[in-house]
Amino acid sequence: MKISVGLYGIGAHQIALALIQGFNKHYTLFRATSREAKTRFEQANWVGVHKAVKERIRFYDDRVDECVERLRIEFDAQNIDDATWQQIKLLYIGLLLNHKQPELAETFFNSVTTRILHRDYFRNDFMFVRPTVSTENIEAEVTPIYRSYYAREDGLRGTIRAIVHDFEWQRPFADLERDTNHLYHAVRRYLKGMPAREVNFQIQVLGSAFYRNKAAYIIGKAINGVAEYPFAIPVLHDDDGLLYVDAILLDAWRIGILFSLSRAYFMVDMEVPSGYVQFLRSILPNKPRSELYVMLGLGKQGKTMFFRDLIYHLHHSEDRFIMAPGIRGMVMLVFTLPSYPYVFKIIKDVFGSSKEMDRATVKRKFMMVKQVDRVGRMADTLEFSNAAFPLARFSDEVMEELRTLAPSCFEIVGDRLVIKHIYIERRMEPLNIHLERMERTGNIEGLEHAIKEYGSAIRELAQANIFPGDMLWKNFGVTRYGRVVFYDYDEIEYMTDINFREIPPAPDFETEMSGEVWYPVARNDVFPEEFSTFLLASPVLRKVFLKHHKDLLSPRFWQDAQQKIRDGHVEDFFPYPQELRFQSCKVDAS
Repeated sequence: MKISVGLYGIGAHQIALALIQGFNKHYTLFRATSREAKTRFEQANWVGVHKAVKERIRFYDDRVDECVERLRIEFDAQNIDDATWQQIKLLYIGLLLNHKQPELAETFFNSVTTRILHRDYFRNDFMFVRPTVSTENIEAEVTPIYRSYYAREDGLRGTIRAIVHDFEWQRPFADLERDTNHLYHAVRRYLKGMPAREVNFQIQVLGSAFYRNKAAYIIGKAINGVAEYPFAIPVLHDDDGLLYVDAILLDAWRIGILFSLSRAYFMVDMEVPSGYVQFLRSILPNKPRSELYVMLGLGKQGKTMFFRDLIYHLHHSEDRFIMAPGIRGMVMLVFTLPSYPYVFKIIKDVFGSSKEMDRATVKRKFMMVKQVDRVGRMADTLEFSNAAFPLARFSDEVMEELRTLAPSCFEIVGDRLVIKHIYIERRMEPLNIHLERMERTGNIEGLEHAIKEYGSAIRELAQANIFPGDMLWKNFGVTRYGRVVFYDYDEIEYMTDINFREIPPAPDFETEMSGEVWYPVARNDVFPEEFSTFLLASPVLRKVFLKHHKDLLSPRFWQDAQQKIRDGHVEDFFPYPQELRFQSCKVDAS
């Protein structure tokens, strides 16, 4: 029976306070580790960088669990009546009126209450189905969201120096004058000369640097009249441990690649995250806000906004979910909505006979992808539980696949199909389909580019301590920028957990020709020489692959990559072309 909290003298206000205290604790810890990214960068603590990214992912769920436990113990939350829950929500809104992260706090409220309330209560009366507090024009109190610079007495070069100095990195630059000149001339070349300055000319720079892997990024834009020019400036360490500016990215689409979900999340100290997202949207208008929140490390907020956008899209479209094109997987059931650029993945109830794993193992693999450096070569996923979709929008084929292969993974409630657990990721063209299209149309240049990208994806993942496991073409996709990305995770392993071996010579000719394995094979043994057997049957593909990536078929490459990882070496991965780098400093980019 539902019990009114008021009968026990425990006010709804106290519960609202407990909820906001739970969120504030979460964001305080989130900001602390994001702020420490500056120190890790200054100290070149690259191992610490990866450790911090991995640990930060757990922060949100840990705080939600704590808050749920508190509400159950102190307030008997599972027995709170409907009227009191509505009052709690209204009081909670009042606590957000002057809050710096109201949208995140609303999502935290939802995360806690969904653990307590039944799904019938997942509506705006009890939760924040729609945002109620505006995030427009929230001002930061300590560090401004962005700083404005006006090139006056010191000119543009002086402004560039001031921008860099204001980040107060406690490590000197090798030659800031040289870097300043590189930046100045790169901008001049890009614009084909410097335009005349309008009266409103200014440069706006986000107040905190964006830290990821071994780089710090300065993100901003120049405003001149009605024109706006976005930029991103990566700052790195040279071989002597001094700082230097490596490049400047001036195309919005190149800056957008920095925020690709195939890369690790940024560490950014943000008092007002909505202000950062609003600024980024001004220079990346085609990048969904949901993806920006995810890339800023605020994954739960990104998921909330993504699902709101999806529901809105479903209200304003008519097409139906269909099975995703390509070869069907043995572990995941994959469908898509043609009018929406994402695929939806469900773990099947029964796997293919060659797959020796269970549902829990697959979930661990997907979590592993979130915790590692994806180096632009693995697609990130948004994970949802009990996601409700309009039943009428599913094609007969998808419904048949669900009933046959994943009957325990969904239920029908009225006119809704509720999927108990689902992964959603950006849609790409499967590499096998892409290669077939290149061959069919005679596009040899496109085919060679794709195969070269495929080998580079495998190589870079290995250097980042990821062994893909199943490297068939169908498990990779091609992005709209022609980049090859891996997206089948049920067999991935850490490189350091694999034993890469050479195939020992057969004892005699008959044994070699028998087709039977004549040597013992342990679970994590891998023989790179075998890759060509199942990957390179096509003479055309084989020729191109051997031209660019022959070393991947030898145990030596894999063993050398393992040793570097074990020695604590962290590779340099550049999310921009080599030709954009100023190349003035020596840096270990091997």
